[in-house]
Amino acid sequence: MHKLSVQQARQSESIGQQAIVQGWIRTRRDSKGGFSFLEINDGSCQGNLQVVADAQLANYETEVKKISVGCSVSIEGAIKASPAKGQATELHAQSVRVLGWADPETYPLQKKGHSFEFLRTIAHLRPRTNTFGAIARLRNCVSKSTHDFFQEQGFLYIHPPIITASDCEGAGELFKVTTLNLQQVPLKSAVPPGQGQPVPSEVDFHKDFFHKPAYLTVSGQLQAEALACALGKVYTFGPTFRAENSNTPRHLAEFWMIEPEMAFFDLEDNMALAEAYIKRIIRDALNQCQEDMRFFNDRIDQGLIERLEKNLNSPFLRISYTEAIQHLEAANQAWEFPIGWGRDLQSEHERYLTEKKFGSPLILHDYPRSLKPFYMRVNDDGKTVRAMDVLVPGVGEIIGGSQREERLEVLAERMKEQGLDPATYGWYLDLRRFGTVPHSGFGLGLERVILFLSGMANIRDVIPFPRTPGNAEF
Repeated sequence: MHKLSVQQARQSESIGQQAIVQGWIRTRRDSKGGFSFLEINDGSCQGNLQVVADAQLANYETEVKKISVGCSVSIEGAIKASPAKGQATELHAQSVRVLGWADPETYPLQKKGHSFEFLRTIAHLRPRTNTFGAIARLRNCVSKSTHDFFQEQGFLYIHPPIITASDCEGAGELFKVTTLNLQQVPLKSAVPPGQGQPVPSEVDFHKDFFHKPAYLTVSGQLQAEALACALGKVYTFGPTFRAENSNTPRHLAEFWMIEPEMAFFDLEDNMALAEAYIKRIIRDALNQCQEDMRFFNDRIDQGLIERLEKNLNSPFLRISYTEAIQHLEAANQAWEFPIGWGRDLQSEHERYLTEKKFGSPLILHDYPRSLKPFYMRVNDDGKTVRAMDVLVPGVGEIIGGSQREERLEVLAERMKEQGLDPATYGWYLDLRRFGTVPHSGFGLGLERVILFLSGMANIRDVIPFPRTPGNAEF
Protein backbone atom coordinates (compact mmCIF):
# COMPACT_ATOMS: atom_id res chain seq x y z
CA MET A 1 0.00 0.00 0.00
CA HIS A 2 1.46 3.35 -1.09
CA LYS A 3 1.16 6.79 0.40
CA LEU A 4 -0.30 9.15 -2.18
CA SER A 5 -0.84 12.89 -2.06
CA VAL A 6 -4.34 14.18 -2.71
CA GLN A 7 -3.10 15.47 -6.05
CA GLN A 8 -1.90 11.98 -7.03
CA ALA A 9 -5.02 10.24 -5.73
CA ARG A 10 -7.26 12.52 -7.81
CA GLN A 11 -5.65 11.38 -11.06
CA SER A 12 -7.38 8.66 -13.11
CA GLU A 13 -4.05 6.81 -13.29
CA SER A 14 -4.48 5.97 -9.59
CA ILE A 15 -7.72 4.02 -10.09
CA GLY A 16 -7.37 0.49 -8.76
CA GLN A 17 -4.59 1.25 -6.31
CA GLN A 18 -4.64 0.54 -2.59
CA ALA A 19 -3.43 3.76 -0.97
CA ILE A 20 -2.91 5.75 2.19
CA VAL A 21 -3.97 9.40 1.92
CA GLN A 22 -3.39 11.89 4.73
CA GLY A 23 -4.58 15.45 5.16
CA TRP A 24 -7.14 17.76 6.76
CA ILE A 25 -10.89 17.52 6.56
CA ARG A 26 -12.64 20.22 4.57
CA THR A 27 -16.21 18.87 4.87
CA ARG A 28 -18.15 15.88 6.20
CA ARG A 29 -21.60 14.93 4.93
CA ASP A 30 -23.55 11.98 6.32
CA SER A 31 -25.89 9.98 4.10
CA LYS A 32 -29.05 8.21 5.14
CA GLY A 33 -27.73 5.17 3.32
CA GLY A 34 -25.33 4.38 6.12
CA PHE A 35 -22.13 6.04 5.00
CA SER A 36 -20.40 9.45 5.06
CA PHE A 37 -18.66 11.59 2.47
CA LEU A 38 -15.45 13.22 3.64
CA GLU A 39 -13.59 15.87 1.65
CA ILE A 40 -9.85 15.77 2.37
CA ASN A 41 -7.07 18.15 1.31
CA ASP A 42 -3.33 18.02 2.01
CA GLY A 43 -2.20 21.25 0.32
CA SER A 44 -0.77 19.51 -2.75
CA CYS A 45 -3.50 20.91 -5.01
CA GLN A 46 -6.58 23.11 -5.07
CA GLY A 47 -9.20 20.36 -5.28
CA ASN A 48 -10.24 17.95 -2.54
CA LEU A 49 -10.38 14.16 -2.65
CA GLN A 50 -13.76 12.65 -1.82
CA VAL A 51 -13.64 9.78 0.65
CA VAL A 52 -16.53 7.34 1.05
CA ALA A 53 -16.60 6.03 4.63
CA ASP A 54 -18.96 3.10 5.18
CA ALA A 55 -20.90 2.56 8.41
CA GLN A 56 -19.23 -0.87 8.68
CA LEU A 57 -15.96 0.81 9.75
CA ALA A 58 -15.15 -0.16 13.32
CA ASN A 59 -14.93 3.46 14.49
CA TYR A 60 -17.72 4.85 12.30
CA GLU A 61 -20.05 5.85 15.16
CA THR A 62 -17.37 6.70 17.71
CA GLU A 63 -15.05 8.77 15.49
CA VAL A 64 -15.96 9.13 11.81
CA LYS A 65 -19.34 10.74 12.51
CA LYS A 66 -17.67 13.16 14.93
CA ILE A 67 -15.03 14.34 12.46
CA SER A 68 -15.31 18.07 11.75
CA VAL A 69 -13.58 20.67 9.59
CA GLY A 70 -9.89 20.98 10.44
CA CYS A 71 -9.36 17.47 11.81
CA SER A 72 -6.31 15.67 10.46
CA VAL A 73 -6.78 12.10 9.28
CA SER A 74 -4.98 9.14 7.79
CA ILE A 75 -7.18 7.05 5.51
CA GLU A 76 -6.44 3.69 3.92
CA GLY A 77 -8.53 2.34 1.11
CA ALA A 78 -9.09 1.65 -2.57
CA ILE A 79 -9.09 4.38 -5.20
CA LYS A 80 -12.02 3.91 -7.55
CA ALA A 81 -13.57 5.75 -10.48
CA SER A 82 -16.05 8.31 -9.20
CA PRO A 83 -19.62 8.44 -10.53
CA ALA A 84 -19.88 12.05 -9.36
CA LYS A 85 -19.50 14.87 -11.88
CA GLY A 86 -16.31 16.92 -11.78
CA GLN A 87 -14.04 14.35 -10.13
CA ALA A 88 -12.22 11.41 -11.66
CA THR A 89 -11.69 9.37 -8.51
CA GLU A 90 -12.81 8.79 -4.96
CA LEU A 91 -11.29 6.86 -2.08
CA HIS A 92 -13.32 4.04 -0.54
CA ALA A 93 -12.09 3.89 3.03
CA GLN A 94 -11.09 0.64 4.68
CA SER A 95 -9.85 2.46 7.77
CA VAL A 96 -10.09 6.05 8.99
CA ARG A 97 -7.72 7.18 11.73
CA VAL A 98 -8.02 10.61 13.32
CA LEU A 99 -4.56 12.06 13.95
CA GLY A 100 -5.66 15.38 15.42
CA TRP A 101 -9.04 16.73 16.42
CA ALA A 102 -10.21 20.32 15.79
CA ASP A 103 -12.90 21.56 18.17
CA PRO A 104 -15.74 22.89 15.97
CA GLU A 105 -16.62 25.44 18.65
CA THR A 106 -13.22 27.12 18.60
CA TYR A 107 -11.61 26.27 15.23
CA PRO A 108 -11.76 29.63 13.40
CA LEU A 109 -12.10 28.20 9.86
CA GLN A 110 -15.34 26.28 10.41
CA LYS A 111 -17.29 28.61 8.16
CA LYS A 112 -16.60 29.84 4.63
CA GLY A 113 -16.49 33.42 3.44
CA HIS A 114 -14.01 34.92 5.91
CA SER A 115 -12.63 38.30 4.84
CA PHE A 116 -8.97 38.64 3.94
CA GLU A 117 -8.66 41.16 6.79
CA PHE A 118 -9.81 38.54 9.29
CA LEU A 119 -7.55 35.88 7.83
CA ARG A 120 -4.53 38.14 8.34
CA THR A 121 -5.18 37.85 12.08
CA ILE A 122 -4.77 34.07 11.86
CA ALA A 123 -1.90 33.93 9.38
CA HIS A 124 -0.78 30.61 10.89
CA LEU A 125 -4.05 28.96 9.79
CA ARG A 126 -4.96 30.79 6.60
CA PRO A 127 -2.80 28.54 4.35
CA ARG A 128 -5.53 25.91 4.89
CA THR A 129 -8.00 28.02 2.91
CA ASN A 130 -8.40 27.70 -0.86
CA THR A 131 -7.03 31.18 -1.59
CA PHE A 132 -3.89 30.98 0.50
CA GLY A 133 -3.10 27.44 -0.48
CA ALA A 134 -3.23 28.61 -4.09
CA ILE A 135 -0.97 31.58 -3.27
CA ALA A 136 1.60 29.27 -1.66
CA ARG A 137 1.67 26.98 -4.67
CA LEU A 138 1.95 29.93 -7.06
CA ARG A 139 4.87 31.38 -5.06
CA ASN A 140 6.56 28.01 -5.29
CA CYS A 141 6.01 27.91 -9.06
CA VAL A 142 7.40 31.42 -9.59
CA SER A 143 10.41 30.63 -7.39
CA LYS A 144 11.20 27.49 -9.36
CA SER A 145 10.66 29.31 -12.67
CA THR A 146 13.08 32.01 -11.53
CA HIS A 147 15.85 29.54 -10.81
CA ASP A 148 15.14 27.56 -13.97
CA PHE A 149 15.17 30.66 -16.17
CA PHE A 150 18.42 32.13 -14.91
CA GLN A 151 20.21 28.78 -14.67
CA GLU A 152 19.24 28.00 -18.26
CA GLN A 153 20.60 31.42 -19.27
CA GLY A 154 24.00 30.63 -17.72
CA PHE A 155 23.65 32.74 -14.56
CA LEU A 156 25.23 31.87 -11.22
CA TYR A 157 23.02 31.99 -8.11
CA ILE A 158 24.77 34.11 -5.47
CA HIS A 159 24.06 35.08 -1.87
CA PRO A 160 24.68 38.74 -0.95
CA PRO A 161 24.81 39.75 2.73
CA ILE A 162 21.62 40.56 4.60
CA ILE A 163 23.55 42.82 6.98
CA THR A 164 25.22 45.76 5.25
CA ALA A 165 26.85 49.09 6.01
CA SER A 166 25.74 50.70 2.73
CA ASP A 167 22.35 51.95 1.56
CA CYS A 168 21.87 51.01 -2.08
CA GLU A 169 18.89 53.29 -2.64
CA GLY A 170 19.98 56.25 -0.54
CA ALA A 171 16.51 56.30 1.01
CA GLY A 172 17.57 56.34 4.65
CA GLU A 173 14.61 54.13 5.66
CA LEU A 174 16.56 51.16 6.95
CA PHE A 175 16.32 48.79 9.89
CA LYS A 176 19.36 49.20 12.13
CA VAL A 177 21.31 46.18 13.34
CA THR A 178 23.03 46.62 16.69
CA THR A 179 24.18 44.82 19.82
CA LEU A 180 24.27 48.04 21.84
CA ASN A 181 22.17 48.29 24.98
CA LEU A 182 19.47 50.71 23.89
CA GLN A 183 18.84 51.64 27.53
CA GLN A 184 22.45 52.79 27.91
CA VAL A 185 23.79 53.74 24.48
CA PRO A 186 27.53 54.50 24.68
CA LEU A 187 28.41 57.99 23.51
CA LYS A 188 31.69 59.51 22.42
CA SER A 189 32.96 62.34 24.59
CA ALA A 190 34.02 65.67 23.16
CA VAL A 191 35.92 68.33 25.12
CA PRO A 192 35.05 71.90 24.04
CA PRO A 193 37.98 74.36 23.71
CA GLY A 194 39.01 75.88 27.03
CA GLN A 195 36.96 73.44 29.08
CA GLY A 196 38.00 70.29 30.84
CA GLN A 197 34.58 68.69 31.27
CA PRO A 198 33.79 65.98 28.62
CA VAL A 199 30.47 66.42 26.86
CA PRO A 200 28.69 63.31 25.41
CA SER A 201 28.17 63.62 21.67
CA GLU A 202 27.43 60.99 18.99
CA VAL A 203 27.02 57.25 19.42
CA ASP A 204 30.28 55.38 19.95
CA PHE A 205 29.89 52.63 17.34
CA HIS A 206 33.33 51.23 18.18
CA LYS A 207 31.54 49.48 21.04
CA ASP A 208 28.99 47.97 18.66
CA PHE A 209 29.44 44.56 17.03
CA PHE A 210 30.54 45.81 13.60
CA HIS A 211 32.29 48.97 14.90
CA LYS A 212 30.12 51.05 12.56
CA PRO A 213 26.42 51.60 11.78
CA ALA A 214 24.92 48.48 10.17
CA TYR A 215 21.53 47.82 8.60
CA LEU A 216 19.32 45.12 7.13
CA THR A 217 19.78 45.28 3.38
CA VAL A 218 17.34 47.02 1.04
CA SER A 219 18.99 45.40 -1.97
CA GLY A 220 21.79 43.02 -2.86
CA GLN A 221 22.56 44.96 -6.02
CA LEU A 222 25.89 46.54 -5.12
CA GLN A 223 27.38 43.24 -3.96
CA ALA A 224 25.90 41.52 -7.01
CA GLU A 225 27.70 44.03 -9.21
CA ALA A 226 31.01 43.03 -7.61
CA LEU A 227 30.37 39.39 -8.41
CA ALA A 228 29.08 40.12 -11.92
CA CYS A 229 32.29 42.02 -12.61
CA ALA A 230 34.17 38.78 -11.98
CA LEU A 231 31.72 36.03 -12.92
CA GLY A 232 29.78 37.56 -15.82
CA LYS A 233 26.11 36.88 -15.07
CA VAL A 234 24.73 36.40 -11.56
CA TYR A 235 21.41 36.64 -9.76
CA THR A 236 20.23 36.97 -6.18
CA PHE A 237 16.98 35.70 -4.68
CA GLY A 238 16.43 36.56 -1.06
CA PRO A 239 14.78 38.75 1.59
CA THR A 240 15.16 42.53 1.66
CA PHE A 241 13.90 45.10 4.15
CA ARG A 242 12.49 48.63 4.19
CA ALA A 243 11.66 50.53 7.37
CA GLU A 244 9.12 52.67 5.53
CA ASN A 245 6.19 53.53 7.81
CA SER A 246 3.58 52.76 5.16
CA ASN A 247 0.31 50.90 5.46
CA THR A 248 -0.64 50.84 1.78
CA PRO A 249 -1.69 47.63 -0.04
CA ARG A 250 1.59 47.81 -1.99
CA HIS A 251 4.20 47.96 0.79
CA LEU A 252 5.85 45.43 3.10
CA ALA A 253 8.70 45.86 5.57
CA GLU A 254 10.14 42.46 4.59
CA PHE A 255 9.84 41.13 1.05
CA TRP A 256 11.71 38.96 -1.43
CA MET A 257 13.72 40.29 -4.35
CA ILE A 258 15.17 38.73 -7.49
CA GLU A 259 18.13 40.79 -8.75
CA PRO A 260 20.17 39.73 -11.79
CA GLU A 261 23.37 41.60 -12.67
CA MET A 262 25.13 41.15 -15.99
CA ALA A 263 28.58 42.23 -17.14
CA PHE A 264 28.81 43.44 -20.76
CA PHE A 265 25.03 44.13 -20.91
CA ASP A 266 23.71 47.51 -22.02
CA LEU A 267 20.20 48.86 -21.45
CA GLU A 268 18.78 47.15 -24.54
CA ASP A 269 20.10 43.80 -23.35
CA ASN A 270 18.65 44.49 -19.92
CA MET A 271 15.17 45.25 -21.26
CA ALA A 272 15.18 42.12 -23.43
CA LEU A 273 16.15 39.93 -20.46
CA ALA A 274 13.45 41.47 -18.24
CA GLU A 275 10.76 40.83 -20.84
CA ALA A 276 11.88 37.24 -21.40
CA TYR A 277 11.89 36.60 -17.64
CA ILE A 278 8.39 38.00 -17.07
CA LYS A 279 7.04 35.94 -19.96
CA ARG A 280 8.69 32.79 -18.60
CA ILE A 281 7.03 33.10 -15.20
CA ILE A 282 3.64 33.86 -16.82
CA ARG A 283 3.95 30.81 -19.07
CA ASP A 284 4.96 28.50 -16.24
CA ALA A 285 2.17 29.75 -13.96
CA LEU A 286 -0.46 29.14 -16.65
CA ASN A 287 0.93 25.72 -17.54
CA GLN A 288 1.95 24.36 -14.15
CA CYS A 289 -0.69 25.89 -11.85
CA GLN A 290 -3.75 25.47 -14.04
CA GLU A 291 -6.20 24.58 -11.28
CA ASP A 292 -5.03 27.41 -9.04
CA MET A 293 -5.02 29.91 -11.90
CA ARG A 294 -8.60 28.96 -12.76
CA PHE A 295 -9.49 29.53 -9.12
CA PHE A 296 -7.95 33.03 -9.19
CA ASN A 297 -9.70 33.76 -12.46
CA ASP A 298 -13.11 32.61 -11.18
CA ARG A 299 -12.97 33.86 -7.58
CA ILE A 300 -10.52 36.77 -7.44
CA ASP A 301 -10.16 38.52 -10.82
CA GLN A 302 -12.39 37.49 -13.70
CA GLY A 303 -10.53 37.98 -16.95
CA LEU A 304 -7.16 37.31 -15.29
CA ILE A 305 -6.17 34.39 -17.51
CA GLU A 306 -7.17 36.20 -20.69
CA ARG A 307 -5.09 39.22 -19.64
CA LEU A 308 -2.06 37.12 -18.78
CA GLU A 309 -2.26 35.25 -22.07
CA LYS A 310 -2.39 38.58 -23.90
CA ASN A 311 0.67 39.80 -21.99
CA LEU A 312 2.45 36.55 -22.78
CA ASN A 313 1.78 36.72 -26.49
CA SER A 314 2.38 40.46 -27.06
CA PRO A 315 5.70 42.29 -27.27
CA PHE A 316 6.31 44.72 -24.40
CA LEU A 317 6.15 48.25 -25.79
CA ARG A 318 9.17 50.43 -25.07
CA ILE A 319 8.77 54.17 -24.67
CA SER A 320 10.89 56.82 -23.02
CA TYR A 321 9.92 58.60 -19.83
CA THR A 322 9.61 61.79 -21.88
CA GLU A 323 7.12 60.14 -24.25
CA ALA A 324 5.17 58.78 -21.27
CA ILE A 325 4.85 62.27 -19.79
CA GLN A 326 3.57 63.55 -23.14
CA HIS A 327 0.89 60.83 -23.23
CA LEU A 328 -0.16 61.59 -19.66
CA GLU A 329 -0.34 65.33 -20.28
CA ALA A 330 -2.51 64.72 -23.32
CA ALA A 331 -4.88 62.39 -21.46
CA ASN A 332 -8.36 63.67 -20.76
CA GLN A 333 -8.17 62.61 -17.13
CA ALA A 334 -7.96 64.21 -13.70
CA TRP A 335 -4.90 63.19 -11.71
CA GLU A 336 -4.51 63.01 -7.97
CA PHE A 337 -0.77 63.61 -8.41
CA PRO A 338 0.37 66.32 -10.86
CA ILE A 339 2.13 65.47 -14.12
CA GLY A 340 5.27 67.13 -15.39
CA TRP A 341 8.71 66.34 -16.74
CA GLY A 342 10.97 65.72 -13.77
CA ARG A 343 8.19 64.39 -11.54
CA ASP A 344 8.08 60.77 -10.50
CA LEU A 345 5.29 58.62 -11.94
CA GLN A 346 2.71 57.38 -9.47
CA SER A 347 0.68 54.17 -9.54
CA GLU A 348 -2.29 55.97 -11.15
CA HIS A 349 -0.07 57.15 -14.02
CA GLU A 350 1.52 53.72 -14.53
CA ARG A 351 -1.84 51.95 -14.55
CA TYR A 352 -3.33 54.48 -16.98
CA LEU A 353 -0.50 53.85 -19.42
CA THR A 354 -0.70 50.05 -19.19
CA GLU A 355 -4.45 49.57 -18.81
CA LYS A 356 -6.05 52.42 -20.77
CA LYS A 357 -3.57 54.02 -23.13
CA PHE A 358 -1.71 50.97 -24.45
CA GLY A 359 -3.49 47.95 -22.92
CA SER A 360 -0.25 46.02 -22.50
CA PRO A 361 2.93 45.89 -20.44
CA LEU A 362 5.36 48.74 -21.01
CA ILE A 363 9.06 49.30 -20.49
CA LEU A 364 9.75 52.95 -19.72
CA HIS A 365 13.36 54.08 -20.07
CA ASP A 366 15.66 57.10 -19.84
CA TYR A 367 14.37 58.87 -16.72
CA PRO A 368 15.51 62.26 -15.40
CA ARG A 369 18.75 61.87 -13.46
CA SER A 370 17.22 63.71 -10.50
CA LEU A 371 14.71 60.87 -9.97
CA LYS A 372 17.14 57.97 -9.91
CA PRO A 373 19.97 56.67 -7.70
CA PHE A 374 23.64 57.48 -8.18
CA TYR A 375 24.61 54.18 -9.81
CA MET A 376 22.54 54.61 -13.01
CA ARG A 377 24.51 55.54 -16.13
CA VAL A 378 24.17 59.17 -17.24
CA ASN A 379 23.15 59.66 -20.87
CA ASP A 380 25.02 61.95 -23.23
CA ASP A 381 22.34 64.63 -22.80
CA GLY A 382 23.40 65.00 -19.16
CA LYS A 383 19.73 65.21 -18.12
CA THR A 384 18.65 61.59 -18.14
CA VAL A 385 19.98 58.23 -17.02
CA ARG A 386 19.81 54.77 -18.57
CA ALA A 387 17.05 53.59 -16.25
CA MET A 388 14.16 51.27 -17.06
CA ASP A 389 10.93 50.30 -15.34
CA VAL A 390 8.68 47.44 -16.47
CA LEU A 391 5.01 48.31 -15.90
CA VAL A 392 2.21 45.74 -16.05
CA PRO A 393 -1.59 46.08 -16.02
CA GLY A 394 -3.20 45.73 -12.61
CA VAL A 395 -0.04 46.43 -10.62
CA GLY A 396 2.07 49.14 -12.23
CA GLU A 397 5.83 48.91 -11.74
CA ILE A 398 7.01 45.34 -11.35
CA ILE A 399 10.68 45.68 -12.33
CA GLY A 400 13.13 48.52 -11.85
CA GLY A 401 16.60 48.48 -13.32
CA SER A 402 19.28 50.28 -15.29
CA GLN A 403 22.55 50.19 -17.07
CA ARG A 404 25.05 50.92 -14.31
CA GLU A 405 27.46 53.84 -14.38
CA GLU A 406 30.84 52.31 -15.25
CA ARG A 407 32.85 55.58 -15.48
CA LEU A 408 34.76 56.28 -12.26
CA GLU A 409 34.71 60.08 -12.42
CA VAL A 410 31.02 60.29 -13.33
CA LEU A 411 30.06 57.82 -10.59
CA ALA A 412 31.98 59.73 -7.92
CA GLU A 413 30.37 62.97 -9.04
CA ARG A 414 26.90 61.41 -8.90
CA MET A 415 27.56 60.26 -5.35
CA LYS A 416 28.45 63.78 -4.29
CA GLU A 417 25.42 65.12 -6.14
CA GLN A 418 23.20 62.92 -3.97
CA GLY A 419 24.97 63.75 -0.72
CA LEU A 420 26.92 60.51 -0.44
CA ASP A 421 30.56 60.33 0.62
CA PRO A 422 32.55 58.45 -2.06
CA ALA A 423 35.04 57.44 0.62
CA THR A 424 32.43 55.14 2.19
CA TYR A 425 31.97 53.37 -1.17
CA GLY A 426 35.65 52.76 -1.88
CA TRP A 427 35.15 49.09 -2.69
CA TYR A 428 32.33 49.95 -5.12
CA LEU A 429 34.48 52.54 -6.87
CA ASP A 430 37.26 49.97 -7.17
CA LEU A 431 35.06 48.08 -9.61
CA ARG A 432 35.45 51.13 -11.91
CA ARG A 433 39.17 51.52 -11.21
CA PHE A 434 40.15 47.99 -12.10
CA GLY A 435 38.84 46.57 -15.38
CA THR A 436 35.53 48.42 -15.54
CA VAL A 437 32.97 47.22 -18.07
CA PRO A 438 29.48 48.21 -19.18
CA HIS A 439 27.03 46.26 -17.02
CA SER A 440 23.33 46.25 -16.19
CA GLY A 441 20.78 44.73 -13.87
CA PHE A 442 17.30 44.95 -12.45
CA GLY A 443 15.25 44.04 -9.42
CA LEU A 444 11.86 42.35 -9.25
CA GLY A 445 9.80 42.07 -6.08
CA LEU A 446 8.44 38.54 -5.75
CA GLU A 447 5.29 39.71 -3.97
CA ARG A 448 4.45 42.21 -6.68
CA VAL A 449 4.72 39.58 -9.37
CA ILE A 450 2.42 37.32 -7.32
CA LEU A 451 -0.11 40.17 -7.20
CA PHE A 452 0.17 40.44 -10.98
CA LEU A 453 -0.28 36.69 -11.56
CA SER A 454 -3.08 36.11 -9.04
CA GLY A 455 -5.16 39.28 -9.28
CA MET A 456 -4.99 39.71 -5.50
CA ALA A 457 -5.39 43.29 -4.33
CA ASN A 458 -3.26 43.48 -1.17
CA ILE A 459 0.42 42.58 -0.96
CA ARG A 460 -0.10 41.32 2.61
CA ASP A 461 -2.11 38.47 1.16
CA VAL A 462 0.62 37.08 -1.12
CA ILE A 463 3.32 36.47 1.52
CA PRO A 464 2.86 33.88 4.27
CA PHE A 465 3.60 36.13 7.24
CA PRO A 466 3.45 39.84 6.34
CA ARG A 467 5.68 42.32 8.14
CA THR A 468 4.13 45.79 8.27
CA PRO A 469 4.16 48.67 10.78
CA GLY A 470 3.00 47.29 14.11
CA ASN A 471 2.75 43.72 12.81
CA ALA A 472 5.36 41.03 13.48
CA GLU A 473 3.24 38.56 15.44
CA PHE A 474 3.74 35.24 13.66
